[in-house]
Amino acid sequence: MIKKFFITGTDTNVGKTFVSSILLQKATAAGYQTAGYKPVSSGCKKEIYSLMNNDAMILKKNSSIKLSNQEVNPISFLESAPPHILSQLQKKTINIEDMSLGLENITKKSNWILIEGAGGWYTPLSNEKTFSDWVKKEQLTVIIIVGIKLGCINHAILTEKAIISEKIKCIGWIANNVLPYNQYNIYYIQTLLNYIKSPLLGTIPYLKNKNKINLEKIKIKLP
Repeated sequence: MIKKFFITGTDTNVGKTFVSSILLQKATAAGYQTAGYKPVSSGCKKEIYSLMNNDAMILKKNSSIKLSNQEVNPISFLESAPPHILSQLQKKTINIEDMSLGLENITKKSNWILIEGAGGWYTPLSNEKTFSDWVKKEQLTVIIIVGIKLGCINHAILTEKAIISEKIKCIGWIANNVLPYNQYNIYYIQTLLNYIKSPLLGTIPYLKNKNKINLEKIKIKLP
C-alpha cells in the first residue's frame, strides 16, 4: 500500500521542510521506500541545467530513493514571491496536470511519499486554483504543521476547519517550536488540543542547530 501525505502549514516559515525531513527519516527507519516531493517552489538558486529550491534539496537529501532535481521539484521560480504572481509575470503557467504527473512518477518508485506545499493551505497556483484544489483532486491525506508562536492558535483552527470543510482527511497536526522556549508555549499547545479535532502527532522542540538531530528524542507518531 502506498502512503501519500500532504504537508501544509499555518503560515510560511513554520518549519514544514524541517518537520518533513524528520518524518522522512523516521519513515525510512521504519522500512519504507521514502520520497519527498515539492511540486511548486519559489526562491531558488541557479544550477547548471536547472533551478533548485533549498527546501526541495532537503527533501531530496532525506528521501531513501534516488530522485533527480526535476523529479523532486518540477515547477520552480527563481525569485522569492508567491508562485501564482511569478507565474503571471513570467507567463509560465503552473499546470496542475504536470504536478499530478510528477507525483505519479514518484509513486512508481516509492511507497511512502511526503508532498510539501508552499505557504499555507490556500496558497494560490493561479487566479482560479489553490493548492487545496490539487490536494482534493489527488485525494491526499493532510498533516498540519503548526509553528508555535503568537497568532498560531487562530491560524491552526482556521486551517483545520478549511480542510475539513472540503471533506479532505486531516490525519493530525505537529507542533513545531520555531522560537526559543517561552512560558506560553505549553499554553498555546494546550489550547490547540482543546480546539483542534485532529490528533496531535508530536511536538518538535526548539533546536538551535537543525543539522544535528537525535531522532530518538523527537517523539512523533508516524502516520
